[in-house]
Amino acid sequence: MTAAAKGTEPPQAATVNAAIMAGCVVAFLSFGFTASFGVFLRPMSADLGWGREVFSLSVAIQVLFWGITQPLAGMVADRFGSARVLALGAVAAAAGYFLRGSIIQPEVFVASGIIVGIGTGACSFPIVIIALGKVVSPARRSFILGLGTAAASMGMFVAAPLTLALIGWIGWQSSILVIGASFLIILPFLVFIARVSLPTALPQQGAGFRTAVTSAFRDRNFLCLFFGFFVCGFHVSFIQTHLPAYIADMGLAVAVGGWSIALIGLFNIAGSFLSGWSGQIFPKRSVLVGIYLARAAVIAAFILTPISPLSVYVFSAAMGLLWLSTVPLTTGLVASTQGLSYLSTLAGLVFFSHQVGGFLGAWLGGRIYDVYNDYMPMWWAAIVLGLMAALIHIPIREKAAAQSA
Repeated sequence: MTAAAKGTEPPQAATVNAAIMAGCVVAFLSFGFTASFGVFLRPMSADLGWGREVFSLSVAIQVLFWGITQPLAGMVADRFGSARVLALGAVAAAAGYFLRGSIIQPEVFVASGIIVGIGTGACSFPIVIIALGKVVSPARRSFILGLGTAAASMGMFVAAPLTLALIGWIGWQSSILVIGASFLIILPFLVFIARVSLPTALPQQGAGFRTAVTSAFRDRNFLCLFFGFFVCGFHVSFIQTHLPAYIADMGLAVAVGGWSIALIGLFNIAGSFLSGWSGQIFPKRSVLVGIYLARAAVIAAFILTPISPLSVYVFSAAMGLLWLSTVPLTTGLVASTQGLSYLSTLAGLVFFSHQVGGFLGAWLGGRIYDVYNDYMPMWWAAIVLGLMAALIHIPIREKAAAQSA
């Protein structure tokens, strides 16, 4: 439902453009340090004498609670607008990172994942890009979703080497506090998003949240997206949490691991734009099938090739092109098959599946390493899951939903 359909004037172009710019800043800040937090795994575990499962479990819980919070935050955003949700999330994420950097106990560090997860779930780039996707035309929607995802990726590119520099300069504990402070910078930018972030789900609408959710889970298209996105979460969380440590374990310099994450973020900028463009030209389902097949092939080539800085950088660049390119396509398919009225809610539910996969990817990586002193079983699991995800997306049929606006 558009603003005009609810009896209000649609926002002016200048207001929308300002909100898009502000949304990109929010995506940049909220995603960058969170996505590159894996660079802390090896130094923290070594300095504190922790097994890698402690760090991995905290990140896994963070990912899971992000996934639990995302659909709830989406419901609130659909009902009251996105700006308030983003503000509460920014404050909660800041508090969680301050806790991580202030009280260094394994139990506290693991539990801090709950607070950080709730904060990042409410102040995440999916909430931002969905809010912006609602106020642009359908023809521009895939591009805007790609633009917001690219801004988040730029944050990852900047944050990874910056975090390594901070750790070398002020130590990992103070660096975590800096991450907490970065979330508070988000708050003034929310003023611009609030001007366009109008509710789309109103009490008098015929279809309520329960009806929309029930209808979605009876739709084969939605179920394929729901289960397929699980694999994306597994890939992303395992790699961004454990790749820097894996690279250092293989005898390469620590800086190579940091730049590997940065390159993933850099090349994902191109991947996100390419994904958004492809979703306007080709069937989104077909592009998603290709992305998951390509991920499986890239991972297989990486683990079967002798490791070197060059092989790491080539892998990172290739994975970057495929990294979050699934997001605008998956969100676009949810919009086109389920409509816009409850898009934040339904996209949040799909994202919950992504985060369940992320929980397993982050946690099992640490668990398996502590048991076997080897990440190889996780790499092979990532390949098999990539092939399965490609098959899962084949039956999807894009269609216009009755509740679309």
